[in-house]
Amino acid sequence: MKERKEICPVLPQELRTSMADMNWDGLEEIRLRCGYPIELIYYNRLEILKDCPISILPGHIMETLNYITGYAIYAMSEEIRQGYLTIKGGHRVGLSGKTTLGRDGIHSIVDINGLNIRVARQCIGCANALLPYIRQASSIYNTLLCSSPGMGKTTYLRDLIRSISMGDKNQAGLKVGVVDERSEIGASYQGKVQNDLGPRTDLLDGCPKVLGMELLLRSMSPQIIAVDELGKEEEFQQLAKVRRQGVQVLGTMHGDSINELLDLYGNHLRQTFRRVIWIGKTESGLRTTRVYAWGEENETSGNWNDRNRYYRLS
Repeated sequence: MKERKEICPVLPQELRTSMADMNWDGLEEIRLRCGYPIELIYYNRLEILKDCPISILPGHIMETLNYITGYAIYAMSEEIRQGYLTIKGGHRVGLSGKTTLGRDGIHSIVDINGLNIRVARQCIGCANALLPYIRQASSIYNTLLCSSPGMGKTTYLRDLIRSISMGDKNQAGLKVGVVDERSEIGASYQGKVQNDLGPRTDLLDGCPKVLGMELLLRSMSPQIIAVDELGKEEEFQQLAKVRRQGVQVLGTMHGDSINELLDLYGNHLRQTFRRVIWIGKTESGLRTTRVYAWGEENETSGNWNDRNRYYRLS
């Protein structure tokens, strides 16, 4: 399995045999915490790594970091300051530990005591059934993907970017500019995009969203701009500028419910987006998507129409 070949080489030697022999099907996260055994999070359950009773030690954490950074941890100081590292295959490794502060916020993370390896899988075609609901003539409606954490927003966003960039018999491919602030959409590793984002996609990796949107507008003439994890006031202000220049928007946001998002960001959502897609998960692990649109028969009503579709990310 591709994920096993990419992740096992960065794990401590002592743990690799147990990890290689385990079940990787449906695995979403691998958590290493000092003082505890390895925790495995699948799409529908949580397990402790079998046949490996040892607890994670600080030495295991440091060994893993050395493998990830090529024994050049200090050369990755900016990534560590952001709280994550990316390894081959686009798998993202989150960090926890003691933060040190500087003038502009977090300066670094030291005494690292926990790692969260998020297994990256591109789910080609998972968003196919959503396309008819967001297409508008030769372009798309401004669309926002929402869910609580870990439901697959970025996976769906990535697949929409790929499909829209590639085009099909119903619509020609469009130029998509992606601002990948946290290296999750393209999962760039050593400058190479690990995920298929389509042939007409231009990506800015590790760039703040506001600056990235401005740069794309100025230099890449996108028809669509895609961004992940919106929420700041200045980001919505920049989105308004994007729309004034005739460019459509694809984005994601965290939230516990549609009602919560409307309470917190209602004005921004109504001003920016025509479609809001809520992503959930059933008890068996199936993802659910519900497409909302402000009532199009009566634009002032604020009503929502919804559709249900069920998918499983694998």
